[in-house]
Amino acid sequence: MLDMPAIRAEFPILTRQVHDRPLVYLDNAATTQKPKVVIQAEKHYYEYLNSNIHRGVHQLSQQATDAYEASRESVRALLNAPRTEDIIFTRGTTEAINLVSQSWGRANLKPGDEILVTHMEHHSNIVPWQMICEETGAILRPIPIDEMGVLDMEAYASMLSPKTKLVGVVHVSNALGTVNPVKEMIEQAHAMGALVLVDGAQAVSHLTVDVRALDCDFYVFSAHKLYGPTGVGALYGRQSLLELMPPWQGGGDMISLVRFSGSKWNHLPYKFEAGTPNIAGGVALKAAIDYVNNIGLDTIAAHEALLLDYATQRAKAFPGLRIIGEAPGKVSILSFVLEGIHPHDIGTILDMEGVAIRTGHHCAMPVMERYKIPATARASFAIYNTIEEVDALFLALERVQKMFRG
Repeated sequence: MLDMPAIRAEFPILTRQVHDRPLVYLDNAATTQKPKVVIQAEKHYYEYLNSNIHRGVHQLSQQATDAYEASRESVRALLNAPRTEDIIFTRGTTEAINLVSQSWGRANLKPGDEILVTHMEHHSNIVPWQMICEETGAILRPIPIDEMGVLDMEAYASMLSPKTKLVGVVHVSNALGTVNPVKEMIEQAHAMGALVLVDGAQAVSHLTVDVRALDCDFYVFSAHKLYGPTGVGALYGRQSLLELMPPWQGGGDMISLVRFSGSKWNHLPYKFEAGTPNIAGGVALKAAIDYVNNIGLDTIAAHEALLLDYATQRAKAFPGLRIIGEAPGKVSILSFVLEGIHPHDIGTILDMEGVAIRTGHHCAMPVMERYKIPATARASFAIYNTIEEVDALFLALERVQKMFRG
């Protein structure tokens, strides 16, 4: 059993009130709240370590560099990547995908090549590929999903061909909560000679990720969905691919030699890390990973599964409510619509009751088109949420119905 009062006490923001009501924060798929250890880690950096990294010989610079690189090792361990050098720090999932699309894509795609992505992708795993397809003449093809929000694996198998150069797949859908069979997808793609990029933004805080067991070519995630700071994330890439990929951005630290006659690139991972990074955020990411490891991902997953199961039961018994996305394997996310009530109205009224959820298309417009709806209301759960907060959600939804239906 988790000590929920102790866990909740680690998150200062959970003590505040919204519209004179206790905050019930159920928007964790957008961003998780931050525990004291993460906040303190960033504060400690600015108070005691603040200096640029990799360049200075003075003690502050060396200590800041050590703290930043210790975070890189934490990311490597989190993903069970083979080498620390294969972990590239980015501003988040979106930048990591853009890095791959612009660097690997420009160097390898040609007219007629195909990139497959699923119909449930976040825009950040659609738009960068659209942009590189326009530039190279490659073709982007969506893998369909069924009414339950499950990927059509037969269609996927039939779409794979020698033309397929890369498959982009979300590990966990931010709009539906579906957990995709990424290992099976990777095996099938590799058999056809294609690479696979996995978007793990919604996965790393809920599932144990092992990039070696998955055998993926690229894996990306953001810190701010893992109880960490905003503005930092990571790309894992297979060494043989990263070595051949050209830099995406130029500037300081990504070079080993600069002359007007030409420049030489730095070794991995720095070849892809131009300029001064979010050092404080990188240092605080280690604190977030340590926090998750101390509780245990299995423990977190079990707690969230309990909340999701209970919320799903409440939802199915709620008049006029339709769940969007009922895949047998899903985590943490309950997306729904209420008959005759726009999700934005739901979200506005819930906010007045102190309940924070997300409403809209969740940067997954193709999902909304698939279900022929403009938007959904989405409650998403984290380690600090409780059964009582799920009850508060549905009590607030009763108020929504009373206001609209009398």
